[in-house]
Amino acid sequence: MIRRSLLAAAAALALTAPLYAQQPRQPANPAPPPPPAAADAGGNDAAFGAYQRGFYMTAFAEATKRAQQNDPAAMTLLGELYAQGLGVARDDSKAAQWYKLAAGHGDRNAIFALAMFAFEGRAGTRNMEEAARLLAEAAQRGHVLAAYDLGLLHLQGQYVAHDFKRAAELFASAATAGNPEAQYALATMYKEGRGVPKDLAKATALMGAASVAGNLDAMVEFAIAQFNGSGTAKDEAAAAQVFLKAAQRGSAIAQNRLARILMAGRGMPANPTEAVKWHIIAKAGGASDPELDVFAGKQTPAVREEADKAAKKWLSTREAMRS
Repeated sequence: MIRRSLLAAAAALALTAPLYAQQPRQPANPAPPPPPAAADAGGNDAAFGAYQRGFYMTAFAEATKRAQQNDPAAMTLLGELYAQGLGVARDDSKAAQWYKLAAGHGDRNAIFALAMFAFEGRAGTRNMEEAARLLAEAAQRGHVLAAYDLGLLHLQGQYVAHDFKRAAELFASAATAGNPEAQYALATMYKEGRGVPKDLAKATALMGAASVAGNLDAMVEFAIAQFNGSGTAKDEAAAAQVFLKAAQRGSAIAQNRLARILMAGRGMPANPTEAVKWHIIAKAGGASDPELDVFAGKQTPAVREEADKAAKKWLSTREAMRS
C-alpha cells in the first residue's frame, strides 16, 4: 500500500511554498546551491540578490529594468513579487501576466508558477487539467518540484493517466536532483514493487538519502530498517539516534519506538524516566502501546511523576512553537 504521506501530498501538491524557495532540501554540511531562479537568471544577479536579502522594492526596480530587455527570469521574479505582495501590492492578475510572459520564453519556474495558479484558481477559474499540462511542461524542462508533483498525480490517476511506471520515472528524476520527498516516494515504490521491480536495498538506500535530507517519514522508516537490519546493515545505536531526532521533530511513531528503546536498553542505555516520558508524548500524538502502559505502571511514583512533568513540558513547548 502506498504510504499515507504520499496520498495526502497528492491532494495538496506543493501549492504553498514561495516559488524562489523551491530548492530541494540538501543534506547537512554541503553549502546549498543557489535557488533555481537565481541559477536561471543570467545577468539578473542584482534583482535576485536584492530579493534574497529582502530588499523587495529594489528587486522590483531591478527586475523591471531586466524585463524590459526580455529577460524571462526577471519576468518570473516580477510575477513572484506580485503573487506574494512583496514590495508591491499583491495582484494575482499582474502576477499571472508576468508569469505568462516568462513562460512564453520557456522559463520553467514561470510555467510551474502558472500550474500552481491553475490548481488554486488564482487569477482565473480553477483548471486542474491545465495545471497538470503545465506541470508536465515544467517537468520536461527540468523543474524538480514539477516532476515530483506530476508523479503524485500519476500515482493517483488525477487529471493524468494512472501510471505507476511513469510516476516512478518522474520521482526518479526529482530524486536524482536531490528532492527528499521524491526520494521517499521512489523508495516506497521500490519497497512495494509498484512501477519498478521490488528492491529492498534500493528502497532503503533512497530512504536513507531522504532521511539525511530531513524527510520525517523517511527518517522513521530508515531507522526501523537500520534497527532491524532490513535492506541495510543492522545498527541499533545509529537507528536510536535517528529515532531520537524524528521524535524531537514530532513523529509519534518515532516517539513510541524511542520509548521502547529506552525501556529495553537497545541502541542506547535503558532509562525508565525517559522511556515513560516519550511514551506519554507518543500517546498524546496518537501512538498508544499497551506494553509500555504496563511498563510505566510498574515504575515508582517518583519516576512516573518526573516523566509526566518532563512530557508536559515538552508538549507545552511544542504547542507554543506551533502557535
